[in-house]
Amino acid sequence: MKNLCAIILISFFILTNAEAQEVFRVMFYNTENFFDTKDAPDKADEEFLPDGVRHWTYGRYLNKRNNLAKVITSIGEWDYPALAGMCEVENDSVLEDLVKYSPIRKAGYRYVITESPDSRGIDVALLYQRDRFKYLSHQAYRIVFPYNPTRTTRDLLYVTGIVATGDTLDVFVCHFPSRRGGEAESEPDREFAASLLRSKCDSLRQVRTQANIVIMGDFNDEPSNRSIRETLKALPLEQNIEPQNLYNLFADFEKRRNTGSYKFGSQWNMLDQIIVSGNLLLESSRIRALPHTATIFSRKFMTVEDKANGGIRPRKTYHGFRHEGGFSDHFPVFVDFEVNTK
Repeated sequence: MKNLCAIILISFFILTNAEAQEVFRVMFYNTENFFDTKDAPDKADEEFLPDGVRHWTYGRYLNKRNNLAKVITSIGEWDYPALAGMCEVENDSVLEDLVKYSPIRKAGYRYVITESPDSRGIDVALLYQRDRFKYLSHQAYRIVFPYNPTRTTRDLLYVTGIVATGDTLDVFVCHFPSRRGGEAESEPDREFAASLLRSKCDSLRQVRTQANIVIMGDFNDEPSNRSIRETLKALPLEQNIEPQNLYNLFADFEKRRNTGSYKFGSQWNMLDQIIVSGNLLLESSRIRALPHTATIFSRKFMTVEDKANGGIRPRKTYHGFRHEGGFSDHFPVFVDFEVNTK
């Protein structure tokens, strides 16, 4: 009888603590040209039309949609990610299709998306599970380059919501200007985008001194590049965490051999990152990032042999102009948060 009581008490303790602590997974994915098959007259989307050079048919689109759903499901493992940031999404119709009619419809995602002036019509978006992230508001910040007003890029997406602890989470989703034209030549554009993002974080702290900030995106720069390390001031993890600082949970990945979220030729780059404010790393925080869970998500079904450069590479939608029927030219990244509602 004593043994039975002990088992009951231990089971109750385990269940109580399981309910008090929730794993809150956050992912980011550059979806690589998630276009529909309809012409947007004011955007340069001609390549991704049925009669375009890529012959982007409805069947190929459905394959792409379901492939993205497969990746999100796989990242979720036993559950779906609570938040999923995305970039290279054409419009809200493809997101509506993804969350309502693809295999992830059971996740109950809602979404917000920008309406950027990007010439190709690609945007950034955030999927969220409304039972785990109570949406409050969102805003898109337009990036206007004073030295080149005709240059267009993606907006910064800012979304705020409440998690199970009652704490507010401030989320930024980014897709910084590309390296087209050369890394050094295009660097000022990414530094300018980073300066705007930094100013929004600083303004946020004027409202909430202990703001819980999560920044995710394809930065088209690595953690040690000036836009991230110096302008945004996203630091590598340190022994002594300062609550007001920003910390890059993927800074260490840049140092690892044959590791990255994007492969250019034979070179792996760590372009996709998740950055958090220091207070989200403190033991006392009710919602706390777990740095050891930071992961570049890559599975065999998402890769192919890299015959030109050796090793493997992401299985893309197109390899050149050949339809590869894959997922994306980027691997997604994710990190877990511990939400303590006790």
